[in-house]
Amino acid sequence: MFQRTISRDEVKAVLAEGEVIAEYPNDRPYPSYLMLRVVNQRPIHVVAAMDADTQTAYVVTAYEPDLNLWQPDFKTRKQP
Repeated sequence: MFQRTISRDEVKAVLAEGEVIAEYPNDRPYPSYLMLRVVNQRPIHVVAAMDADTQTAYVVTAYEPDLNLWQPDFKTRKQP
């Protein structure tokens, strides 16, 4: 996320107020989620895994979605 110039505060904003746009319940060791929020006028995706027992979120990755891969709503992947 730092290589992509996404700050911790931006990631925290996505985790706190973002919309879950995909769920990966079979991910291990914890289920994970793809979340979206527009922060400082730019869309940010965060993939986070959630340990339900400890209520701890682990950030897997954070990135700005590419319009070549995503629809303009940044919620829907384009079909190949």
